[in-house]
Amino acid sequence: MPTSAASFPTSHSTTPYWRNEVKPIDEHRSTEGIPSYADLVIIGAGYAGAAIAHHLLERHSSHHDQSLPSIVILEAREACSGATGRNGGHLKPDPFSRAANVLKTHGKAVAEHVASFEARQVQEVRAFVDYEEIDCDFEEVTVRDVCLYPAGRDKIEADLVALNEADISTARSLEYSSDREAEEISGVKGAKSCLTFNAARLWPYRLVSHMLEKAVSRGINLQTHTPVTSVRPTGEGSDVGLWAVNTSRGSIECSTVIYATNAYTSALVPELKDKIVPVRGTVARLLPATDAPLLNDSYMMRFSEFEYDYMISRPDGSIIVGGAKRDFYDELNEWYDVCDDSRLMKGATQYFDGYMQRHFSGWENCDVLTDQIWTGIMGYSNDGFPYVGPVNGKPGQYICAGFTGHGMPQIFLSAKAIAEMVITGVPAAEVDLPLPYHTSPERWSRQGIHGSLQQWQAVSERAATRARL
Repeated sequence: MPTSAASFPTSHSTTPYWRNEVKPIDEHRSTEGIPSYADLVIIGAGYAGAAIAHHLLERHSSHHDQSLPSIVILEAREACSGATGRNGGHLKPDPFSRAANVLKTHGKAVAEHVASFEARQVQEVRAFVDYEEIDCDFEEVTVRDVCLYPAGRDKIEADLVALNEADISTARSLEYSSDREAEEISGVKGAKSCLTFNAARLWPYRLVSHMLEKAVSRGINLQTHTPVTSVRPTGEGSDVGLWAVNTSRGSIECSTVIYATNAYTSALVPELKDKIVPVRGTVARLLPATDAPLLNDSYMMRFSEFEYDYMISRPDGSIIVGGAKRDFYDELNEWYDVCDDSRLMKGATQYFDGYMQRHFSGWENCDVLTDQIWTGIMGYSNDGFPYVGPVNGKPGQYICAGFTGHGMPQIFLSAKAIAEMVITGVPAAEVDLPLPYHTSPERWSRQGIHGSLQQWQAVSERAATRARL
C-alpha cells in the first residue's frame, strides 16, 4: 500500500504559461542573509503565504495601537512557483456537491457555511483587486459545469434536491439543464447535464506577486531560494516557546510559525503524513485559430467520478485546460505521492491535441494548437478539506494547507482566519472558518486510507471486474 513520503520541492520545474514572464519579486531577497530572529515565520510564498501576509498587514493597519511584528517569508524556489503559479486560473466555488456532502455529515448550518465561504471568495478577491488596482486579468464569468455520464447527472440532481430542501443559499442561483437542453446551453457534445453559476478567472501569479510586493514594501522580509529543512524547538530554559526554523542558509528563531506549504507539508509536519499527500496534475494552454468560435464562459467537464477537466478562456483568445486524468490515472505512481514537477506526465502530452474539436460543437474543423503543457504539485487532504488552524501539540505553530486542487476559492478567507487566530489567539471556532477545515485533535489523529487512494482502488477494482467478464 503506497504511503506518503516526506518530500520537498524539486530544484527545477516545467514552466507554466503564467510564469513565462516573471516579476522582480520572483527571486527577491530582502536582506543578504536571513535574520537570526523574527516574531513570525511564514513558510511558503504562494497564494496561501502571500494572503496570510496580506491579512496580517491589514489586521495591524486597523489596530493602530499594535506594532507590526517582524515577519519573514521563506520560499524554497521562486515566488509563486508552486501550485498557485501552475493552476488553471479558475476561481470557481463549488456551490452544490461539497455542500450536499457536508449536509449529510454535518447538517444544514455547516453545509451553509462551507458553501457560502467558497462563494464569498469571488467578491472578496474582486473587492481586493479593484481597491488595489491589481493588473491580474480578474473577471467574473459564467461557469458551465457539464456532466457527461448518467450516474453523475443523477447524483447532481439528487444533490440539488437536498440543497433546495435545506435552503442552502448557493443553490438558489444555480441554473440546471439536462440532456438536449444541456448540450445546447453548454455547447458540449454529449452533455447529460449542465449547471450554470457565477465564478471568476484571473492571472494567479500576478495576484500573488502583487501581495508579496506590498508585503515587502511594508517591511516583511522575503527570502526566495531558501528551502526550509526542519522546524524544531530551540531548547530549554529561556528559549522555551521558541522554534528554530532551519534552512539551507541558516536558522531563524521565532515564536510563531505558519506552514503555507500545501503539498510539501508532511516534510516539515510528519504528523500529517498520509493526510496531506502531494498529487501531480497537468495543465495546457491551447491557441485556437482566429476563425474559431468565441468562447466566453468557463467550464468544468465531468467525464466520470474520477475524471474531470477545468477550462477558462483568456482575454487573448487562448484557452487554459487542466486535467487529462484519462491518460494517466491508471498509473498511480505517475500522480499520487509525487513531488516532481520537472517533467510531463506519461500519456498526457497528447491529450490536449484535438480537445476542443472532440468536445465542443462548432469546433470540429478549427485549428487549435497545443502551445504549452506543464505540471504542478497539489496538496490533497485525506478528507478533501484543507487543514487551517493550530498545529496540534506545538504551541505557536499554525497551518494553512491541503487544498486538494481547489485552493483558489478557499485560500483568501482561510488566510484571513489564520491571521485572526495568530494575532488575537482566539480558537478556530471564533473566526470565520468552516468546521470541516478545523485542525481538531480528532481530525488530526484520524487514521485510514487517503480518500484519493480509496477512490483509485475502487476504480481499479471495477475495471478489473469488467475485464474478467
